[in-house]
Amino acid sequence: MGTLEFNGQHYPDGRASDPGELGWMRGAPPPEDKRIAFESGNYRDFPQIRWSFSHMRELMPTLNVWRGRGAPSQFERSDMSAEIDALTFADMGGRIRRFEDALFDTYADGVVVLHRGRIVYERYFGALQPHLPHECQSCTKSYTGTLAAVLLHEGVLDESRLISHYLPELRGTAWEDATLRQVMDMQTGLAFREDYVDESSDIWAYRRAFGRLPRPSGYDGPRNSCDYLRTVRKQGMHGEFAYQSLNTQVLAWVMMRATGRSFVQLLQERLWAPLGCEEDGYVEVDPAGMPTAEGGLSATLRDFARFGEMMRCQGEWHGKQIVPESVVRDVQQGGRPAKLESGYSYRSQWWVSHNELSSFEARGIHGQRLYVAPKAEMVVALFASHPIADGAGDSITMPQLLALGRVLSA
Repeated sequence: MGTLEFNGQHYPDGRASDPGELGWMRGAPPPEDKRIAFESGNYRDFPQIRWSFSHMRELMPTLNVWRGRGAPSQFERSDMSAEIDALTFADMGGRIRRFEDALFDTYADGVVVLHRGRIVYERYFGALQPHLPHECQSCTKSYTGTLAAVLLHEGVLDESRLISHYLPELRGTAWEDATLRQVMDMQTGLAFREDYVDESSDIWAYRRAFGRLPRPSGYDGPRNSCDYLRTVRKQGMHGEFAYQSLNTQVLAWVMMRATGRSFVQLLQERLWAPLGCEEDGYVEVDPAGMPTAEGGLSATLRDFARFGEMMRCQGEWHGKQIVPESVVRDVQQGGRPAKLESGYSYRSQWWVSHNELSSFEARGIHGQRLYVAPKAEMVVALFASHPIADGAGDSITMPQLLALGRVLSA
């Protein structure tokens, strides 16, 4: 069995951890040692996530994002699989890798590459199939931020308004004196620690409140997301970037309050149906019926790519303006203050690279990525189930996508 080492621990590699090879959830019923379940919490363990990320609706409550009654929009194809698989690049450590091998080394579940709107590369691994939605993780945030930016453009929301104007329930919390724009750009000071490794971190308490993790015996904490948000206090000042997932949940709550529409309805009416998605998506919900707008969306790989291609085309899709062009341009310009240490900035829940391809990205833990590269006329939709939640595959994936963009733009 092949293994890879991360943070001093060894894990089965992308081939050895294939859920089909390991036999997860096979049988009637599956053997006990091959079962994946919410109650045990093992659905968030590795290598079980290689199955569960493509089957989240079987593990917890969800709401359906209906694709509508229309026919799916179509992609043209121009296959470049052989050329792309053979592409070589240097990772951040200087190691030369082949494109295909790098997909296994980053535990890819599926990848679609669009060039000028055509599918030039499409592959699936592990449990993922073309018709199955896969968990987007924090790429969900970019859907949320885009919807909020559209509502700003329409005058439904005002970025200068305080959150407490929209949500009186959050008076006395960290968001009482935060503006909507500060929430959209992750510029709030929260007494909240988001560490996906340390189970004593606040993000784990939030997940238990939301119902995304089993609650221990005798649990007496908040019982839904809104209750948890009301407990969060301010730390420091607003105005400096600090990535905190709670901001996106507040943003979605504001949108729902201002429009009278659920997050799922907004996704369906503003994106899923207009884009002509092939399949329904779905969103995880808490015990009060509130959606996980910061990380709970599941979509098929091609539908994920449709969203990216629409953004690459300045909000246009098959001759129809889905998102105002000015909204996309504002995202592409990046956040203010301009750049973080990585050279990226953050705007309306998108990561903006400021690189030679003018790429901007939706990113999620365990390797989810929607990479929009206008100067290469390229979009890459990537789903993965990496054993390390935060950033472990970036040293391969970031130069891999840049190298692919350079080839396609040549």
